[in-house]
Amino acid sequence: IQEKTLLEQHELLDKLQAVMSEQQEKLDNIIGVRSELVEALKEEFDNSSLHISVDQKTGAITFDSSILFDYNKTELKESGKKFLADFLPRYVKVLLDPRYKDYISEILIEGHTDTDGDYLFNLELSQKRAYSVAEFCLDDDSNILTAREREALRELVSATGRSYSSPVYDQNGEIDMDASRRVEFLFRLTDEEMIREMLEILNSEDAE
Repeated sequence: IQEKTLLEQHELLDKLQAVMSEQQEKLDNIIGVRSELVEALKEEFDNSSLHISVDQKTGAITFDSSILFDYNKTELKESGKKFLADFLPRYVKVLLDPRYKDYISEILIEGHTDTDGDYLFNLELSQKRAYSVAEFCLDDDSNILTAREREALRELVSATGRSYSSPVYDQNGEIDMDASRRVEFLFRLTDEEMIREMLEILNSEDAE
């Protein structure tokens, strides 16, 4: 009976290792795609007049809210509309490139506030700002994207407000109120989180 149990354990371990190897290969591929996407975004914006910074690890792009909105307001400024009209076609061109589009599972537009004031007020403010950006980009009357690009983007975009749940800190560890008021564009890749979680589980079981 003991030998049978040991044999079953070895078979299970072999299966786990096979699954882990397969998932690791998928994860490596996804990491490679993300790296390529980040580089493609950096190449697109580094030499532009938009002064856009692309996060080297995640590919996230962050805008100071003052570019898009007046203080405590949720309606896009005319200068904000012009900025988005310059930014979005270039951003979409990269993410919907045939090399990457099948890997993109979601594009997130996130609104963030500083820590001044009530959490729920800031939640509503951040949500409305994220929605205003999404509406400007995806509205039928918008002509900054082609109809095909707009339809493709509608299948991917989510707009959400984060209130002050993710503030930005300065070098002294203090909350940077100006930097915390921001809108971020992020992307998620297909199966990325699922594979990461699976690998963590399998690695922990293997360690035991």
